[in-house]
Amino acid sequence: QVQLVESGGGLVQPGGSLRLSCTVSGSIFGINTMGWYRQAPGKQRELVATITNGGSTNYADSVKGRFIISRDNGKNAVYLQMNSLKPEDTAVYYCAADTYYSNNFLYCPHQYWGQGTPVTVSS
Repeated sequence: QVQLVESGGGLVQPGGSLRLSCTVSGSIFGINTMGWYRQAPGKQRELVATITNGGSTNYADSVKGRFIISRDNGKNAVYLQMNSLKPEDTAVYYCAADTYYSNNFLYCPHQYWGQGTPVTVSS
């Protein structure tokens, strides 16, 4: 069974930093894109950042220049360094992994999600 376990959330003052971590465990053949999403109270879940297995990154405009996504393919882990945090960054942050199984006859993708880790930016 595949599980995504996030850590690193918490309470931080405006202007502060946090680093989120997410590790994928279980029987995995391969992972393509990994990413972070967030959902603030009363709002829809939105993309924060994604990173391919080749290291190409994509960021939401609201976090560009402040957040950095990275991954360790050997550890099946993805990280989100969040700097210059603002109150509007307050949300539950979710990790997602696009896994797949492949052989000569088929390709089976499956997306998994973590349980979420809360981030609160407040003075």
